[in-house]
Amino acid sequence: MRKMGRKIMAFAAAAAMAAGVPSAVFAEETSEAAEESGDLLEAVDLEDIIPDETVTLDVFDQLANYSGEQVGWFGQIMLDKFNVKLNIISQPDKSVYQTRMESGDLGDIVIWGNDGDDYLKAIDQGMLYDWNEDDLLADYGPYINAHMQAALEKNASLSDDGTVYGFGHAVASSAKDLQSFLYTWDLRFDLYQQLGCPEIKNLDDMIEVLKQMKEICPTDDNGNPTYGVSLFNDWDGNMVMFVKSTATAYYGYDEFGFGLYDPDSNTFYPCLDKDGPYLEMLKFYNKLYQAGLVDPDSQTQGYNGMLEDYQNGTAFLNVFNFLGSALYNGDSHLQAGKAMYPVKPEDAKPIVYGQSIYGGNRIWSIGANTEYPELCMAIINWLSTPEGVMTYNYGPKDVCWYYDEDGYTHFTDIGKAAKTDITTEMPAPYSGTFDDGQFKMNNETWALDSKNPDSNGETYNYRNWKSFSSAAGSEIEQQWRDWAGAETPDQYMLKQGKYTVSPGTMFSDGAHSDELQVEWDQVATCIKNGSWSAIYANSDEEFDQIVDQMISDAGSYGYEDCIAFQKEEAVRRSEAEDAAEAASEE
Repeated sequence: MRKMGRKIMAFAAAAAMAAGVPSAVFAEETSEAAEESGDLLEAVDLEDIIPDETVTLDVFDQLANYSGEQVGWFGQIMLDKFNVKLNIISQPDKSVYQTRMESGDLGDIVIWGNDGDDYLKAIDQGMLYDWNEDDLLADYGPYINAHMQAALEKNASLSDDGTVYGFGHAVASSAKDLQSFLYTWDLRFDLYQQLGCPEIKNLDDMIEVLKQMKEICPTDDNGNPTYGVSLFNDWDGNMVMFVKSTATAYYGYDEFGFGLYDPDSNTFYPCLDKDGPYLEMLKFYNKLYQAGLVDPDSQTQGYNGMLEDYQNGTAFLNVFNFLGSALYNGDSHLQAGKAMYPVKPEDAKPIVYGQSIYGGNRIWSIGANTEYPELCMAIINWLSTPEGVMTYNYGPKDVCWYYDEDGYTHFTDIGKAAKTDITTEMPAPYSGTFDDGQFKMNNETWALDSKNPDSNGETYNYRNWKSFSSAAGSEIEQQWRDWAGAETPDQYMLKQGKYTVSPGTMFSDGAHSDELQVEWDQVATCIKNGSWSAIYANSDEEFDQIVDQMISDAGSYGYEDCIAFQKEEAVRRSEAEDAAEAASEE
């Protein structure tokens, strides 16, 4: 009976698309229908695929900050539910991908940093599993099949023959809403208060405030020197991550190849334009460095070093909320009247992403040579269910969170403690701290701000739960609320009225030719190395010399060819945004 329900849904999807029904309309209608259909919501029958002996699955993950076995509470859940251990294989550099491609085996589960060249080459070389082969998706991914048809359609459009090899991250249940803000300009609000809450109109004002903060707070929790910012290079791609992200936080321009793209004007800004946003933000970080406000270990410390800095109060500002307030605002800091909260420069117009029923560009897929395709699909399917999403975000059900009798979502005492202090010890049968067991795949299935169908109309985002968005949890939070005139960071950011919306679309990066890819890799290395050198320049003159040399070197490696390609991509992206806007008005 369950199989027939799934096949009817698959047939209905195909018929709807053949009849010209917009995928967005079909996806929302089928999602509603699926919620009413017990057949479609049945869990995967795992009895036939759970191995008798514990199996180790390799997870090749271009997004991971961690390598090795998934341990702790999430590792235990995987062992209990699927009798598997997960071996996370990260990609600190491109050689890992190249080596695995040459070996002919990417891994069992494969997670892609984007749906561009690496992913497309894996498809061309037969390295990924066809999700419709032998009804793999229908039989072992029923929740995905029932609820993510638009995301599956987008994925099919990436391959020449329309084969589904996975789906993109952060799928939304509705195309009508915005995601929560990520770029919130989290600042040490207690220190800001001590300074009298001076006006921060622009980046220069922010530098002056950070200078004054260092004067009144010269050491962190451990007696080490403080800085305005602490950086790391683990997430650098075509450019230095923090530099391009600050342009996104300030101007609302989205990272786009070797440059930034403005969704408001459909304008592409190459990163090495002398008056462009990337070099402007590079100079911002150099100004901070020359003022003694950049942790000197930033280029070498890695993600974990940065994480410890923000947990210990070593740095005062982070443009990301998940690297700022989420790390610093532990219970001990809050009770001591210390916290990081959004204090956006008046001129800043940070990006906020529209919800996308098509999903993003970070792909969940399965390696073609896995011995356990059904098991891999069942795991990805579970991660796409409400229980799976809640678990990988917040911990085990009933241990860290629960639904009350009215269906509203709550943290347990342990869950709330773990959310503000990741060193919280987990109770038996789990071992270690919450941090030890955190979900190491570093990707998501549903967008955090999507509706959680298991709850009473709430989303997966704890900041918007009825149980959480009530009275301030501390005196310092109430002080920030009074100053901001808002109860939540999102309310504050929206109230400011300056932000840029990037709509969810069907756009995906185009493929590079082999010749362009060689140039691309050389240019990327040149820009990243040159940018870090420029950040550490000891004078304006040295900064200018380094930037000029970087521009010259990038030009010799083929920068102009890369930019010509990306300008064509900008045209395609603009067309996709126009199509998404037209569809949303239907």
